[in-house]
Amino acid sequence: MNIYQNTNTILTNIPKNTAITLAVAPMEGVMDHTMRALLSQIGGMNYLVSEFIRVTQYPIPTTTFQRLIPENQNNAQTTHKHPVHTQLLGSNAELMAESASNAVKAGATHIDVNFGCPAKRVNGHGGGSVLLQTPDALYEIMNAIRKTLPSNVPVSAKIRLGFEDETLLLDNVAALEAAGVGTLTIHGRTKKDGYKPPARWEKIGEIQDQTKMTVVANGDITDTESLLRCQAITGCQHFMIGRGSLNNPFVFQQIRAELNGQTNAIESRTLTTLFTEYAIELQTHYDDITTLGRLKQWCGHLRFGFVEIKENLQILRRCRSVNELTQTFDNTMRKT
Repeated sequence: MNIYQNTNTILTNIPKNTAITLAVAPMEGVMDHTMRALLSQIGGMNYLVSEFIRVTQYPIPTTTFQRLIPENQNNAQTTHKHPVHTQLLGSNAELMAESASNAVKAGATHIDVNFGCPAKRVNGHGGGSVLLQTPDALYEIMNAIRKTLPSNVPVSAKIRLGFEDETLLLDNVAALEAAGVGTLTIHGRTKKDGYKPPARWEKIGEIQDQTKMTVVANGDITDTESLLRCQAITGCQHFMIGRGSLNNPFVFQQIRAELNGQTNAIESRTLTTLFTEYAIELQTHYDDITTLGRLKQWCGHLRFGFVEIKENLQILRRCRSVNELTQTFDNTMRKT
């Protein structure tokens, strides 16, 4: 189903600069299949990564991977043919390996592992960035996954610079490379840093110079200018954008256009159409309360990319129904 077909003619026919790779970051509670579909329709990225599937006391069955990542039933691609990587989070090597195998049976074509999540509830259960304190654990998990999966299924990992500090950064990178990881995404902050600016791109550059793995730079990349600064500092050709894609869902297309010497101005009406159609799509998967919450959450991100949303955020947040919110959003954007 092409839920954004009304905007398709506005956003297509922009040449793609193939010298760089752009990826959509996995963001828990935000980057579900509906948001992935929206961003994929707009386009400009090379691939997207799913929200992490948490592996705790038992292997995750294939049915769960099909339900939570429906793209796995479509050759692990969105409707618009952008690959979606399946991400896992957990600390038990055996369970992670078996879950990865089940994911591939469900249709996954690329397995990614999250060692970067800073959330206390995740770290408290031994997952995410807390594992950056034990390079041996990183090796055991990724080695078990790599040995379990067919050789043609790529395995990647996402890390931060460290937990409390960067002392073990090189050890962690070496452990992952020894385990057979092919691509490493690095968020240029420690767990302790949270999301405080700035991301330390120079540390990513140090890893880029020392590893044979493909390095993907992540953190504080929000537009063409910041991407080019990151590229100059890190030497990377691969970049992942997280919150920037929620603040401005057109960011990937704009970067592609600007790198090709073009402009890609987005009309406010385009965003309004996307917002309304996204609301309709959300309602086919969630109840009205959840839909309203997700739309308000997105407005909270959009305020960083669109001044109209920032100036009217409190009005939007006070809306009590999906219809009221979409109408208020429409009225807000009409004022521009």
